[in-house]
Amino acid sequence: MGVSQQAPAVDRALPLVEVQGLKQHFPIRPNSVERLLGKAPRVVHAVDGVDLTIHRGETVGLVGESGCGKSTLARSILRLHQPTAGSVRFAGQEITTLPANAMRRLRRDMQIIFQDPFASLNPRRTVEQIIGLPLAIQGVPRSEIRERVMAMLAKVGLPPSALDRYPHQFSGGQRQRIGIARALAVNPQFVVADEPVSALDVSIQAQIINLLQDLQAELGLTYLFITHDLSVVSYVSDRIAVMYLGRIVELAPTEELFAEPLHPYTRALLSAIPRVETRGRPRERILLAGSPPTPIDPPAGCRFYSRCYLKEKNETCRLVDPSLVDMGPGHQVACHAVAGTL
Repeated sequence: MGVSQQAPAVDRALPLVEVQGLKQHFPIRPNSVERLLGKAPRVVHAVDGVDLTIHRGETVGLVGESGCGKSTLARSILRLHQPTAGSVRFAGQEITTLPANAMRRLRRDMQIIFQDPFASLNPRRTVEQIIGLPLAIQGVPRSEIRERVMAMLAKVGLPPSALDRYPHQFSGGQRQRIGIARALAVNPQFVVADEPVSALDVSIQAQIINLLQDLQAELGLTYLFITHDLSVVSYVSDRIAVMYLGRIVELAPTEELFAEPLHPYTRALLSAIPRVETRGRPRERILLAGSPPTPIDPPAGCRFYSRCYLKEKNETCRLVDPSLVDMGPGHQVACHAVAGTL
């Protein structure tokens, strides 16, 4: 059984991943003093109420500062973390409550490409073993595994001679190709690309991005592409979700987001790119004051309030948590001042 050579027909109007009210809270183990004083347990609100729909065949970019919850959100969607609350539906099926055996079968349809192409590969296994392991777990006969591994190596641009070599014998870009081959070996529908090029040289980044796009077109893949590089996300994404302190604060088609960013946080992020121009407004660098609040004790109202530079902000912003509001076709923003909910 070889790897499919032709992309399946994809209806991009159909949702593949539907996330509603997703929360991922991590408890903090109290220290001895806190236990002695009887203090209430604390939690990290890593993801704190996210709604997101990803349609078949599209790429949704997920951007935001380090520590805002991007990778945690992705891992919660894949159920590598068991969500604290909320719903995740994959192809119409609720997966947060699936038993382990059913979830293991579903993993062939949901895969991840990790950020570090060296740390994510077992240094004691050959390339054939690394790529072949997911196939073995999914019950592919041993007689077929080698053929499928070789087919995947060809798809990612590596020679058959790579089969018996170990990760340390490859460059960073080649190791990421091995990671991509491992993720795609089981023919998934949905792939999380968790900063897949951030650890690579700029010249190699372009090659890997082009490879991912070629594979998407060939295999009909759906991507959630996580990155902090706005230049990269503008190139690969159909839509972009901007995340801040565990929440999505803006979601829009890529062209619309770059042309007319609405949330003050999005404007600040885009202002760091010298080439970005906005409709009717001169380019200006927006420097944000301070650091994001701690996710251990997030603000009651808008989480961006302490760093917001809009003159319109007031007590409503400080006390009332804004929801995503439709501002046009496919464009949503969570900001009282912009959405007119003050």
